[in-house]
Amino acid sequence: MSGFKRTLSVITIFALSVSLTGCGAGLNAATRQIAQVTDGVEANVINEENNIRVVNLLVVATEDQYAVLVGTIVNAKDAPDTLLGVAINGSVATLTGTTTLLRNAPVIFEGDSANAKAVLPGFTVAPGIRVPVVLFFARAGEVTLDALVRGATDIYTNVTSGGPVSAPAAAVTETE
Repeated sequence: MSGFKRTLSVITIFALSVSLTGCGAGLNAATRQIAQVTDGVEANVINEENNIRVVNLLVVATEDQYAVLVGTIVNAKDAPDTLLGVAINGSVATLTGTTTLLRNAPVIFEGDSANAKAVLPGFTVAPGIRVPVVLFFARAGEVTLDALVRGATDIYTNVTSGGPVSAPAAAVTETE
C-alpha cells in the first residue's frame, strides 16, 4: 500500500506543480500573447542576404507640424546596407546623418545617441493615430510599418524638427 501512496503523492505533486506554475497553459499562455509592449513598432528583414532589425519605431508630431522619426535600425550581417529613404504617411521625409548600416552599428533616430534624422514638414496627423512608415533599403528592399504618432510631450519633449544630424566624421589619427 505504501508504494501506491507514494505513486499517488508523486502524481499529485506533479499535477499541482504544472498547474500552479502555468506550464499547463502551453502556447496559449497569456504572457505569450503580448505582441507589443512599447509605443514603437518593430520589423525584421531576415533571409540569406539580410538581417535588418527595426526597433521601437514611431513618429513624433511636433507643434510646428513636422513629423519626426524615432527608432533604431540595426544590420547584423557582415555586408553593409544603406537606408535610401523614408516615407511617412505617403510623403518622402528629409533624411540626414548616417544612412550606411554597418554590422552591429545602429542607426539611431533621435535621443542622446542619435546619428540620423528623418523629418517631414506639413504633418497634421493627430497623436494617437497610426500611419504607414516605409523604409527603403538598398539591399533589404522596402519595409512598411504601421507606426504610432506621438505628441512632442513626456519623453518626446526634446524631439524637434530642428537641425539635421550630420554623419560622424571619419576617425583621424595624428602622427608625430
